Amino acid sequence: MAHRPKRTFRPRRADSSDSDGAQETFAEPGATGEQAARDPAVEGPPCGRGHAEVSELRRRGRGRRRGRAWASSRHAARAAPRLDGSSDVPESRMVYLSAEEEDGAHHSSESKDDQSSSPNSSRTLEDEFSSVVNIPDAAFIQATYRKCKLARAQEDYIPLDVKHTFTNSGVKKNSEDSESEPDDFKDIMPFTPKPQTLRQRMAEETTTRNEETSDDSQDEKNQDIWEQQQMRKAVKITKGQDIDLSYSHESQTVKKFDASISFPPVSLEIIKKKLNTRLTLLQDTHRSHLREYEKYIQDIKSSKSTIQNLENSSNQALSFKFYKSMKIYVENLIDCLNEKIINIQEIESAMHALLLKQAMIFMKRRQDELKHESAYLQQLSCKPETSVNKSLAIDEKTQSILEEVESRRARRRQARVLSGNCTHEEGASSDDELSSADMIDFQKSQGDILQDHKKIFEDVHSDFCNIQNILLKFQQWREKFPDSYYEAFISLCIPKLLNPLIRFQLIDWNPLKFDSIGLKQMPWFTSVEEFIDCSMEDSKKEDSSDKKILSTVINKTVIPRLIGFVEFIWDPLSTTQTTSLITQCRMILEEQSTCENEVNKGKQDLLKSIVSRMKKAIEDDVFIPLYPKSAVEDRTSPHAKFQERQFWSGLKLFGNILLWNELLPEDTLQELGLGKLLNRYLIIALVNAIPGPDVVKKCSQIAAYLPEKWFQSSAMRTSIPQLENFIQFLLQSARKLSRNEIRDEVKEIILILVKIKALNQAESFIEEYHLDHLRSVIKEFE
Repeated sequence: MAHRPKRTFRPRRADSSDSDGAQETFAEPGATGEQAARDPAVEGPPCGRGHAEVSELRRRGRGRRRGRAWASSRHAARAAPRLDGSSDVPESRMVYLSAEEEDGAHHSSESKDDQSSSPNSSRTLEDEFSSVVNIPDAAFIQATYRKCKLARAQEDYIPLDVKHTFTNSGVKKNSEDSESEPDDFKDIMPFTPKPQTLRQRMAEETTTRNEETSDDSQDEKNQDIWEQQQMRKAVKITKGQDIDLSYSHESQTVKKFDASISFPPVSLEIIKKKLNTRLTLLQDTHRSHLREYEKYIQDIKSSKSTIQNLENSSNQALSFKFYKSMKIYVENLIDCLNEKIINIQEIESAMHALLLKQAMIFMKRRQDELKHESAYLQQLSCKPETSVNKSLAIDEKTQSILEEVESRRARRRQARVLSGNCTHEEGASSDDELSSADMIDFQKSQGDILQDHKKIFEDVHSDFCNIQNILLKFQQWREKFPDSYYEAFISLCIPKLLNPLIRFQLIDWNPLKFDSIGLKQMPWFTSVEEFIDCSMEDSKKEDSSDKKILSTVINKTVIPRLIGFVEFIWDPLSTTQTTSLITQCRMILEEQSTCENEVNKGKQDLLKSIVSRMKKAIEDDVFIPLYPKSAVEDRTSPHAKFQERQFWSGLKLFGNILLWNELLPEDTLQELGLGKLLNRYLIIALVNAIPGPDVVKKCSQIAAYLPEKWFQSSAMRTSIPQLENFIQFLLQSARKLSRNEIRDEVKEIILILVKIKALNQAESFIEEYHLDHLRSVIKEFE
């Protein structure tokens, strides 16, 4: 059984001037609709039609009662055909209710809802409602229901000729309460909106007028209308009308139009006049705003001029401006350096790793060659029969290493011949040559690093990457406000600020190269020196802390980098590297001579690293083998050559160590050079050698490496204790040579003894062997 859809009301536009009338019009079909909804006979659809057709008929009926609501369902109403295909449908008569009848129906529904409170008025409204619509009785509803049920059981249809219309003259027929409403194409269908009543047209016209009037007059009129409406409502309540407050709050209220209110006439001239008045007011306001804007502009200019005058005239303002600019500058400088320090560290590490790799290649190659050559000669010593024809079988790796070593020696000999250096001894070379492929690879890697090094500060202004410009800023501070400059301890801050920039300039600096630039020729060094010199010109600040800036920079920046070269890259066997390193260290330590505790600590760290590296070189790189005299008697034998090369290599290290005599303490050098190297390695090799001119030559070279500073005392008659073994060897060699009547070599040994201040030993030897002609030599050195 189809249910009647929930009823909806067409909302109407609320008007402030017609609230009562709108409320009456809002519920005009309320009574009849709700009564039909409670009637089950009306809800039952005709058996010959579908549910959709019935719902369309109901919507069409509602549309005819509510005016414009029909437009959304007119096509469905026309498209509902009859099932039996016939067109004999009686026409439906539609009667439009007038506005007064609609209001009456609305009041009837309200009275029916409130019948519990006023029974007398309820009966009157019921009689009035019955005059409009005839309600079918219960018997008719039950008969219709049974007929529909029987037709569905028999799968039959209900004949359409059954008619039971209940209309009243002058009343509109309700489509929801009828079951036999005709539905053919001849039915009259409204295609225009329902004509508005006079009251509705007046309300719309009033609304249009009110929108055109000004805001002020509209508010006053709306207030008057609202007061009159409230007064009318109060009068109705006092007359005894019972109004259901709960129902009035749920329904939408619309103000009732009061026809007694008169409105002023509106014409085009009045509108034009008001528009002109409004335009004049806006123009006056705009002109006043322009005047205020010009006044504000003048005030701003005047304020800026005043600020500028005050800044130029006040010393305090000048100092504040300077301090503020310095603060901003230092903050920007720190931000720049914090950003670039990462790139500087990366480039610095890459360059250090490249040089370390090269140094490790040389060191490993030297040790491997020494190991393989020594093993090869040891095999030759165990099998003397193979030493003649040199037919000892060796592995391919050892063979290739030996061939490579010999080829490098041949190239060095050829180069010495071309240069005219014929006094060079085998084994005194550094052997730090690289192959062409390795050299190309090294240069390419170094070039790439230097290219990245140039790009670090290419996007930075010179005021933030040029040390001279940075120091100029602080120099201005020192000249303008010296008290605040020294109170701020700027001399302690400058080394920290310059650290990244100095490290940037030291990236391509190699203190081990003979042609490396000196620190004093570097731009940062000259800039710091100029800054210190300008500070020293002020006689009042002779004891200022600015003079320590250079030594602090060297201690914090240069020495750590130099220590890295000493510990990992420096080869003490290389005279070139040692000489260059000594030059750089001498300059650094001279600058550090005026410094105190903290700077001395950096100096001590540097010297300790130098001593440690030389000890490691003595332990790892010095190897002088001892062979039987039968193996070394032949000067051209492999054993003799190898022993000779290793002795001269150790003697070269001895000379390189003693080059540090002006930088390292004497006791440290004597312990390293004399105690660990001369007495432990060189003297033993000399004792096992065959006495002769070669031994004297080696002793002369040892004496030449000894620093003259150690023997400058005129009262000194005996040499230093560490040379006692060397002196005894010299006397022993002199005795052997005297027996063989080799006078020239004996004289050379006497000269060596005199040079090292072993005068007592020399005199005893002369008296023992009656060498009176050599006494004059002793007198020359006394």
